[in-house]
Amino acid sequence: MAYKQTGANRLRLKPDEVELIKEYRAKSLDNFNDNTSLDLHLKERGIKKEDVVSVKHWQSMKGELRFSIVTKENRGASEQQIFHKVSNFISEHAPAYPTIKRKKGKHLLVINPADIHIGKYASSKETGKSYNIDIAVKRVVDGINGILSMAKGFEVDRVLFCIGNDVLHIDNVYSATTKGTYQDSDGKWWEHFEVALQLYVKCVEMLREVAPVDCVHSMSNHDYQSGFHLAHALSSWFRKCDDVSVDASVSHRKYYQYGNNLIGLEHGDGAKMDNLPLLMAQERAEQWSESKYRYWYLHHLHHKVKYKWRDAKDFIGITIEYLRSPSGTDSWHHRKGYVSTPAVEGFIHDFDKGQIARLTHYF
Repeated sequence: MAYKQTGANRLRLKPDEVELIKEYRAKSLDNFNDNTSLDLHLKERGIKKEDVVSVKHWQSMKGELRFSIVTKENRGASEQQIFHKVSNFISEHAPAYPTIKRKKGKHLLVINPADIHIGKYASSKETGKSYNIDIAVKRVVDGINGILSMAKGFEVDRVLFCIGNDVLHIDNVYSATTKGTYQDSDGKWWEHFEVALQLYVKCVEMLREVAPVDCVHSMSNHDYQSGFHLAHALSSWFRKCDDVSVDASVSHRKYYQYGNNLIGLEHGDGAKMDNLPLLMAQERAEQWSESKYRYWYLHHLHHKVKYKWRDAKDFIGITIEYLRSPSGTDSWHHRKGYVSTPAVEGFIHDFDKGQIARLTHYF
């Protein structure tokens, strides 16, 4: 006769017997009732699961499980902590800027501190010259002051301040770029963000003394996400300022028209360079028809490259060039021989006559 178990004679386990079974099951990595060897390992050491960033596990010669745990404490502040801190930073310090009376000019000043890489680390013992957060900030401020000094002879009507373009060296807690390429870093990722925001605020305040400032952000490969957030933080900072605008949109290609000038901005790692002239004509057909002088300012390469396209009548149709960077050379680039002269570049565009002056501050 077959035996049939009923609710009345179901086996009941004592609490200590249940724990004994769980302990036996925990000798494997299979998850039973949230009680794996990893769970016991975390519990014994007072580590919360939500604080775990990464886990590596292996077995000893005796078959015993071993774990290497990296927690948020090892990586610094959490995203919630840093963005709460930045939010307070903005809300407590974003001022209502007073109106500045200015004379009407006829020139656009383009200032483009390209590829700053705040957080990049280079040792002079290895690369010949040092680079770190403090040097990055000083070079940008000195470079902008140098460009402003050179531009004093021109009646500046507006300032185009190009932001983004790898302003931050890393994009996550792993000291890596957006795609995961490890980088030698000076400081923590959240320190880089705070320093970059304060630097941009200082730069805009300097430029605003000259003329109204239009900031245009370019998405880039080192800090695709963080740079985007940084641009929005800058926009929030100057939300009460009528003569400062920030284009923080996610579009990879940006366009800016000033009179007879049409300027395209891109990091330089997107569309092929040969396609940029027709992309401008296609994406900004009306502005293309309204302009006579057209330019693409690209970044990414850290050194100077310039090309010109000519139309059927042999008139200059568009000029494309890569801009220099104030950034230093890190270990990998130095080993590969990718060494360039650091600089911050600026340009003067006449409302009617196009680009009429090039301004370069070398370091």
